[in-house]
Amino acid sequence: MENRTHAADAVAGETATVAGWVHEIRDLGGIAFLILRDRTGKLQIKFEKDEMDDGLVETGLGVHRESVVAVTGAVEEEPRAPTGLELVPESVEVLADADPELPLDPSGKVDAELPTRLDNRTLDLRKPEVKAIFEIRSEILRSVREYFRSVGSTEINTPKIVATGTEGGTELFPITYFGQEAFMNQSPQLFKQLMVGSGLERIFEIGPIFRAEEHNTPRHLNEATMIDFESAFVDHHEAMDVCEGTLKAAYEGVAENCADELDLLGYDDFAVPEADFPRLTYEEAIERINATGELDEQLVWGDDLPTEAEKALGSDVGGHYFITDWPSEIKPFYIQDYDDDPQLSKGFDLMHPRMELVSGGQREHRYDELVAGFEQQGLDPEQFDYYTRMFKYGMPPHAGWAYGVERLVMTMLGLENIREAVLFPRDRQRLSP
Repeated sequence: MENRTHAADAVAGETATVAGWVHEIRDLGGIAFLILRDRTGKLQIKFEKDEMDDGLVETGLGVHRESVVAVTGAVEEEPRAPTGLELVPESVEVLADADPELPLDPSGKVDAELPTRLDNRTLDLRKPEVKAIFEIRSEILRSVREYFRSVGSTEINTPKIVATGTEGGTELFPITYFGQEAFMNQSPQLFKQLMVGSGLERIFEIGPIFRAEEHNTPRHLNEATMIDFESAFVDHHEAMDVCEGTLKAAYEGVAENCADELDLLGYDDFAVPEADFPRLTYEEAIERINATGELDEQLVWGDDLPTEAEKALGSDVGGHYFITDWPSEIKPFYIQDYDDDPQLSKGFDLMHPRMELVSGGQREHRYDELVAGFEQQGLDPEQFDYYTRMFKYGMPPHAGWAYGVERLVMTMLGLENIREAVLFPRDRQRLSP
C-alpha cells in the first residue's frame, strides 16, 4: 500500500496512513478507541464522537474485530495510550470485513485448544506470542545458513521424489509417478553423500523430509524440515564440531535479534550455550543412565535408548551433549565401523536434555565395505546402484549429520508439542489445512 506507515513507525506531529487488523474496540461513550494491529505492533485510533463526522465514526466503530482497515490521520502524543501515541482519523477504509463469529480469539483473552488453533492457523498466528515462535524459527534458519557459509559450505537442493527409500523399511510414503512406484524421500542422505564426491565437497541442505512412522506423540511429525550437513575430508569428530557450531550460532542469532519475541514468550533468562558439549561414548551413556536408578530395567549393550532413558541422562548431564561410538547394529548401513572393532560404529547423536536432536557420523566411503553393510542390514545393493556405483569412482572420506528444525525450536523455546513449531503440521490425523 503506497505511503503506508507501520504502527511502530508512527511519529507524533505527522500525518500517517496505517493499515492492519482491528484488534479490539473500546467504546467509552463520548469517546471510543479502535486498536489497530499490524506486524510491528499496535496503535490506538481515537474517535471523539461529537467532534467527528458521523459517517467516519460509524465506519470506524461499526467494523468487526479482525477486519482489515486502513486509517489516515494525525499522529499525536498520548501518554495514556499503550504506545504513548494515538492517531486521530481523517478517513477510515474497510478493506476486508471479518465475520463476527470467529473460530478463535486472536487477542488471546479466550484460550483455544491446539486442534482448534491448527484448524485456524491464519487466525492463530495473529496472536503475537504465536507469531513470535515463527519469527524465532526464521532467525534460526538465517543464523544457521550464515554459519554454514562461514565454514565454506554450499547450499544444495535434492529430490523429494525418489525410486527407493534412503534406509529401506516401512517408513515410506508411496506415490504413483507416471505409472511407476515412487516414494517421498525420507532423507537427502544418499544424495548429499554423492555431492561430497563431486567438486562441491562440503554442502548443506534445509528442506522437507517425509516419514510414514507410526509414532503419534508430541515430538513426532510425518513431514519435517531438516538441516543436513555433509563434508569431504573430515571425520566424525570434526563433523561434531560443525554441528555444535550451528546450534550455538542459532542460539546466538535468536539472543541477538529476537529480544522482543523472547520477551513476549517470557524468556527473561534465555541462555546461549557457551561451554563445549560433553561427548559421552554409548557405553558411558548407558552406565550413567543405569546409575540414575530412573529406569525399571537396566540397559545393556545394544539397547536403543528409550525416552525415559534420554530424559534421565539429560537431567544428569544438564545441557546439550553428544553420544558417540554407537553399536554398529543399531546405526544405518552407511555409518562407518571402526576397523579394529567392527561391532562399534563412528555414529553419534546430539542430545538436548529433553530429546535427541541430531543423528550423524562418519560415512563408509569404501565400495566393498559399503555394499557389505547393505547386505548385513537386509537391503539389496542393486536397488541403490545410482548411489553405490559412484563409490567406485573415488569417494573421499566424509562425515555429516542432520537435525530437525522443529525439534530445535521446540527444545530452544520449551514448547510442549512439536506441532507448535510448524505452521501446518502433518501427522497421522492431520492432512488439512
